[in-house]
Amino acid sequence: MFGFDPSFFGSLVQVIFIDLVLAGDNAVVIGLAAAGLAPDVRKRAILIGILAATILRICFALVTTQLLSLGGGLLVAGGLLLLWVCWKMYRELTVPESDQHDAEEALADADLNADGSIAGKGRKKTLRQAVTQIIIADVSMSLDNVLAVAGAAQHHFEALIFGLALSVVLMGVAATFIARLLHRFRWIAWIGLIIILFVAVRMVYEGADQLLGYTLPHIPFVYSGGHAAPAH
Repeated sequence: MFGFDPSFFGSLVQVIFIDLVLAGDNAVVIGLAAAGLAPDVRKRAILIGILAATILRICFALVTTQLLSLGGGLLVAGGLLLLWVCWKMYRELTVPESDQHDAEEALADADLNADGSIAGKGRKKTLRQAVTQIIIADVSMSLDNVLAVAGAAQHHFEALIFGLALSVVLMGVAATFIARLLHRFRWIAWIGLIIILFVAVRMVYEGADQLLGYTLPHIPFVYSGGHAAPAH
């Protein structure tokens, strides 16, 4: 039973960290995009962004898990995409403190630092501009999330379903809280980044092994190796 499989619990822990970090990052991106909006439309933009991210995660989950099962080439491509995600996350983790504050204030719709303004000073944009920016970011980050969860779950279907369901719940219910949590405890985001980097490297290695006919060596705690189809 999967309940006694140590690799299942390892995959589950990775999935939870990935969901926390990517849901928080997505929320920060939405908050930054909405930060330049007038107060009366800011909430609408944030709601649109979170709903879009939730729907996109469901749609990509239905497609991506099937694609990743097709062969090594797609695993390599998915792993390379996640390496790009790691680079994006690293850049986001080093953004200025003022930008993080603007995102938090926009998501909370409150003057958290008591400076007399909410989410930016003097920057204005239209609802259409903000929503366009949010949707573009949602497409990329939702695909990133589904790929990372699928890669971390490996062949544990239960962990995959749990991870995808958790990502939808987090974006739909707790995105604002998670964004503030990650800002306060940055080490959680850094651990998430390391886990996603590990998943990306493993996906590339596993995909390359499949393409090369399962000739690459076994790596303890990373990749247990595949098995070529028996000769007839």
